[in-house]
Amino acid sequence: MVTMGQCYYNETIGFFYNNSGKELSSHWRPKDVVVVALGLTVSVLVLLTNLLVIAAIASNRRFHQPIYYLLGNLAAADLFAGVAYLFLMFHTGPRTARLSLEGWFLRQGLLDTSLTASVATLLAIAVERHRSVMAVQLHSRLPRGRVVLLIVGVWVAALGLGLLPAHSWHCLCALDHCSRMAPLLSRSYLAVWALSSLLVFLLMVAVYTRIFFYVRRRVQRMAEHVSCHPRYRETTLSLVKTVVIILGAFVVCWTPGQVVLLLDGLGCKSCNVLAVEKYFLLLAEANSLVNAAVYSCRDAEMRRTFRRLLCCVCLRRASHESVRYTSSAQAGVSTRIMLPENGHPLMDSTL
Repeated sequence: MVTMGQCYYNETIGFFYNNSGKELSSHWRPKDVVVVALGLTVSVLVLLTNLLVIAAIASNRRFHQPIYYLLGNLAAADLFAGVAYLFLMFHTGPRTARLSLEGWFLRQGLLDTSLTASVATLLAIAVERHRSVMAVQLHSRLPRGRVVLLIVGVWVAALGLGLLPAHSWHCLCALDHCSRMAPLLSRSYLAVWALSSLLVFLLMVAVYTRIFFYVRRRVQRMAEHVSCHPRYRETTLSLVKTVVIILGAFVVCWTPGQVVLLLDGLGCKSCNVLAVEKYFLLLAEANSLVNAAVYSCRDAEMRRTFRRLLCCVCLRRASHESVRYTSSAQAGVSTRIMLPENGHPLMDSTL
């Protein structure tokens, strides 16, 4: 019998899953096998892709600039997310029942911290891009100290949200507040997390919309004073494509998970959130793979660095054949569109 106000620190994982009505399987079901197979595949791709991004930023001195610190932090957060999801895949299915309460909170905390860091970094990148565009400022001239403070703030917020459930924001002493998707967490925590992610998205929409209208207005003004060069039209179209890709990727990967988290957090009894939760979490994790493509792979210099790093790996593998040759990387710069008024670049390929 459950007593109001009583804490259940010594109970098993099964006790809380039964309380929330979430099935805890004792054997591997086909659904579990599919989720784990997909999860391991996504995790490995996330790890390899973001390791490549971090290696590229570390090895190319052209990337030793503040804006790339944020891109590197995004890759680090997504790499952490890949590790966290990999840990989840090795401790899910029938293995969940064997977890201690501390082990379960560790599994959940790793996911919450890494995904929060990733989402918060996306917002930090948007804010810095807005500042640099509005000030018509080169990314290389961004104040390093402010960018470092942004990164520190991102991880403080991420660690705070990740550690809170294990220490206070749980339902071990209030079973009627337990969520169904995460049976040891309070429903209010899920609701706050979902609403925070929604707020981040709305802020990103506002920031990128302001950037777009500013750039379009500035390009139109330039076109009035000089002959209408096709590059001005290309500037606007490129910016539209960039904004659509950034916001579209966020919506596709995060919205389904945010919706079910919010429904569960609000206590929707008729909503069958458990039927889709694992797949929507997998989709959110896939965002850590998409980020690398959206924010890094679209940069021309970054792609050249990727090719150089991958060629180095191939050359090392071929070294046993005693074939000596060198590969030279073309020295290129990111595509920049110059504004005749002051000569400063308004947009580059990292936008």
